[in-house]
Amino acid sequence: MEVTKFVVSGRDKAKLYGDYATYRTQLSNRIHNLRTKLGIATKPRAKYSSKGPVTAEDIASNHEFINLLLLTSERAWAHAMSMREIHSTDSKGISGSTRSHIISRFRKSAIYANNLFQCLTDQTQTGATNEDVLEARAYAAALTGAMEFQKDKWEACIKSYSEARIIYSALATATKSDIFKDLVSNEVDQSIRYGAYQMKLPRTVAVPTIARKFFPRSDTELVVQVEKLDPDVLNEQPMKARAESADIGAVPKTITWRSRTVDLEDAAIASALASVNSAAQKLSKTLASVTAAQAKERASAYDDILIASQDAADATKHAIEELLGEGVGQGDKRIQSLQITRTAVGYDLVSWRIGRNRVLVGERDGSVVDGPVIRQSKKKNQKPMKEEGTGRKLAHLREKAVLYDSILQSLDSIKELPGIAADEALQEELKAKYNYFSALKCLTIARSHALLLNPKNALALLARASEKCNSAHSYLSTSMDTDSSSPPNINVSPTEVQSLKDLLDGEVQHYRALVELSNLSQTQNSLSANKVPLIERLSEYPAQGVDLENLVTYPPKLEPVPVKPLFFDAAWNYIEYPGREVEKPAAQNGVKGSFSSESKSAEQTAQQKKGWFGFGR
Repeated sequence: MEVTKFVVSGRDKAKLYGDYATYRTQLSNRIHNLRTKLGIATKPRAKYSSKGPVTAEDIASNHEFINLLLLTSERAWAHAMSMREIHSTDSKGISGSTRSHIISRFRKSAIYANNLFQCLTDQTQTGATNEDVLEARAYAAALTGAMEFQKDKWEACIKSYSEARIIYSALATATKSDIFKDLVSNEVDQSIRYGAYQMKLPRTVAVPTIARKFFPRSDTELVVQVEKLDPDVLNEQPMKARAESADIGAVPKTITWRSRTVDLEDAAIASALASVNSAAQKLSKTLASVTAAQAKERASAYDDILIASQDAADATKHAIEELLGEGVGQGDKRIQSLQITRTAVGYDLVSWRIGRNRVLVGERDGSVVDGPVIRQSKKKNQKPMKEEGTGRKLAHLREKAVLYDSILQSLDSIKELPGIAADEALQEELKAKYNYFSALKCLTIARSHALLLNPKNALALLARASEKCNSAHSYLSTSMDTDSSSPPNINVSPTEVQSLKDLLDGEVQHYRALVELSNLSQTQNSLSANKVPLIERLSEYPAQGVDLENLVTYPPKLEPVPVKPLFFDAAWNYIEYPGREVEKPAAQNGVKGSFSSESKSAEQTAQQKKGWFGFGR
């Protein structure tokens, strides 16, 4: 029946329209069309007669009655939300008849939702499943909680919202649907937190703990149905969390950042940090079992710890925003502790991001040259393919350069955290690590120039990389060496810096020799070219000057010279060649005859060309 999906899709459309009044109008139109379709609408010009409530028999005959109840409930809810939105800017707040009207609309919405729940309880007639009944109950509990919220009855509000939260959490675990998770995080949890604040409950108590405390455990049937979907939903410490806590110990009570230790007063932050510790241990075990050649598998192992670190950062930010919203100043001790926690959590998050990229670039942070990649064919009798070409190798180097850029951007983002700008020692450390990864990036680009047979460009980049590495080595060589068994993160050990320094020193000497050999070969070619006399190289620009001692070849050598042949056409018939007789001049008559014949042919051609373009008479 998908009760929750029907409601959420309608409310999402309301957000697109921009206001609840439009949503209410559209719901009225849909209700009228649905009543007409079901045959229960009042006919035109007919006397209105009230219809009885929808029963289980009606739903058994046609499931459209479920949509009718949902639409009617949503229309009353949209009416209340519209009025509350209009009067939210009043200076005296919502009071008097307006408040009573809003409460009555919420009450009407809850009545229709409870009617739907009671009808679906009769599963034999309606054919509803246990999930459908739970969805209807959670929907009714959420609307009841909204009504109690408007009445300022905070304990009843928390009880109703706790019931809705536990049911939605169990449904989310069973169905793996994000709809229930969004409802819990966006609407239910915020209302529970505000109600707990009004009841003056400690902020260290997490929202799930409050929901379990106020959940109606006296309803055994509901408890059985919920635990059937998720056995751990009502447990303070689920089985999986208990197994993890056995390894990581209890939830941390304090957090340390740069010799500063602060207490964790927010339970959400403490539980998130416990998840980070658990994910860190899991990451260490995974990396120990996966070889360095499997870079993608090693990088995917960082997903859990990145998600846990992001949750911790979000929880810290949310706690700071709540305190600022309550009017607490920046100088308050709680705000200062949360700011330190935010810096520590944010630094760890960036650290794990950098570690993931370091795993992706390859062994020893990508400084090791990858071996030739030869693709093997899956067919048995087929020869293996050849080594990858230059284009593929350049593509791999380009991917590495992008990863180094991401690492450098992550290092820059650390400077935006609170308190980092004033910590000069940390600034020097970040600068040294920035130089270390910049040297690796220059090394990668230099290798791409080496593939393109540009030894001079490669040497220049290697010299730049060596300069940056020496700068990083001067600072990081005195730091404490990190444990080699720990997962890669932002920490750079002196061993790694020393390894890169030795590699770059060797590469610089290697390419200096290559460039020197290239310069010698060019010099020899220029000397061999200078042996040719200048008169034969007039079309070339003398870049190294003109050798005035090699203008021409002297003494001259006998060489063939290309000349243009001469044709004596006029004297052809009068030159006596051996074996050839010269014709005598023709007689005058013959000459005259030839002239006469030529004149006749000229007249004929003139006659042919007479007129426009040779046409006409």
